[in-house]
Amino acid sequence: MNKILFRVLILVSIHANAQNPGYEIYALKYAAVSFTLPLSALVLDAPQKDSMHADFLIWLVKGNNRIVLVDAGFNSDIEDAKDFGVINFLRPDSVLFKLNLQAKDVTDIILTHPHWDHADGVDLFPNSQVWIQKEDYNYCVSGAWQKNGKKDYHKRVARKLLELNIAGRLTLVDGDNKEILPGISVYTGSRHTYNSQYVLVKTGSEKIILASDNAYTYYNVNHLKSAPKDATWDISGYIKAIVRMKTLASDTKFIIPGHDPLVFKNFPAVAEGVARIK
Repeated sequence: MNKILFRVLILVSIHANAQNPGYEIYALKYAAVSFTLPLSALVLDAPQKDSMHADFLIWLVKGNNRIVLVDAGFNSDIEDAKDFGVINFLRPDSVLFKLNLQAKDVTDIILTHPHWDHADGVDLFPNSQVWIQKEDYNYCVSGAWQKNGKKDYHKRVARKLLELNIAGRLTLVDGDNKEILPGISVYTGSRHTYNSQYVLVKTGSEKIILASDNAYTYYNVNHLKSAPKDATWDISGYIKAIVRMKTLASDTKFIIPGHDPLVFKNFPAVAEGVARIK
């Protein structure tokens, strides 16, 4: 091999590694719903006989000198948790101990949407920069509270996001298909909230999608035209977003839903309530 060709191959290798940084990805369970839910309560076309338990999850992406959380969970004193009979609660920052990490280590939090069970915990991670869709943020802190607003947000979450913005710790992502960190991009379209987003992580040759509530369960992922019953502003948009996820992920198994306990059967456990996705 001549020297020029060797140098070209080295440069190509360096470029490929820069474009596809190696990340470790984990699903972390920090609470669960105490009662069984009929799947049809969550999914429009689900069989009436099917039911499920729901877990509350956050996701951790580690690598490239960053510790990134996708969603931040909630604090146990929020009143909405009582309606779900939350059990086995472990504060989201404490879950990190299972991976030998602390709250102060988190560099970034990507909020898929500002519902209480995904965003109330942002104040637990003092050194993080928080990323959220601009339109989702604006509606949560402003439009939702107007006379004709859709008030499916929590006032405490709206205040926390506003304070983060004032403190310079909030980055507003403007639109679809945006690479916000090396190898980490966000996509919109499902309209679970005003403009929710899901996260694609490139790690080596794999592309992993952390869907959060943009695909509630594996049933949503695996069944065509499967949308949540009440949890989207746009049913057709929600379905189209899942179809699109299947073109973006390197394998359907790497589309990770938001509340399905099967995540912990489909991927190897590294600790109780912690599964390694990649």
